[in-house]
Amino acid sequence: MDYRGVVGPMALSAAAVMSIVPSPASAQASADEANKTNNPLNPAASFNIQNYYTPSVFGASAHTNDFLLRPTLPVGPNALIGVPEIFRVTVPISTRPSPGGGYDTGLGDLNLFDILLLSQGSMQIGVGPLVTLPTATDPSLGTGKWQAGLAAVAVSATRARLIGALVQWQHSFAGQTSRPTTQSLTAQPFGIFNLPGGWYIRSTGTWTFDLQHGSYYLPVGLGAGKAWKGGSTIYNAFIEPQYSVAHSGAGVPKFTIFAGLNMTFGK
Repeated sequence: MDYRGVVGPMALSAAAVMSIVPSPASAQASADEANKTNNPLNPAASFNIQNYYTPSVFGASAHTNDFLLRPTLPVGPNALIGVPEIFRVTVPISTRPSPGGGYDTGLGDLNLFDILLLSQGSMQIGVGPLVTLPTATDPSLGTGKWQAGLAAVAVSATRARLIGALVQWQHSFAGQTSRPTTQSLTAQPFGIFNLPGGWYIRSTGTWTFDLQHGSYYLPVGLGAGKAWKGGSTIYNAFIEPQYSVAHSGAGVPKFTIFAGLNMTFGK
């Protein structure tokens, strides 16, 4: 079963998100600043607190949760090809059904990728390696495998909108021999449409394919968010319900609530 969705004690509701957001200062974020804090290829340091809460999955009576800490650090230019790099780490605190009953909550598998920003024109393009470390504190929270692969991002930004996609592929190459081989592909098409006052509407569902076992789910989301400035930092709070319009396999998410707070730091 693939319980890669995201509830439990770690669920981050809209009220919880807003409770940890500093009160918006008088300075509203411009459309360009809103794009910066939503753009995965923005070459600025950031720290994102995000949560995927899945109250229901297909074929099982269960829920799941993934609370994600995502620092991003610009590096570079790269010593070999002279282009900027963007390094991102994802630290998950996950909740999954336990085989013995109840739920397990703990550290999941860490994911790192290093994107080389190959194009910075009207269409930004980035490509780079990724690796997933088997750091899960319980077998139900991770794969038990070292995985490596590639990440690719394309982004087109105007004052009115930000559109693009993030694609990641990875395959296991080492780890616990008792655990099955893994191979996965995720594709996250995203569309963010700016409104006055730093508000925007968004759709960012991540399509997930288990290439090793043939299961998949394709969520489509519709949510909203607001960006504003506090000093040199751009804050960005959002919530986005997502529903899987197609799926194959038991245990994949049926309905998910994605919420978070992104902070992009100025110089």
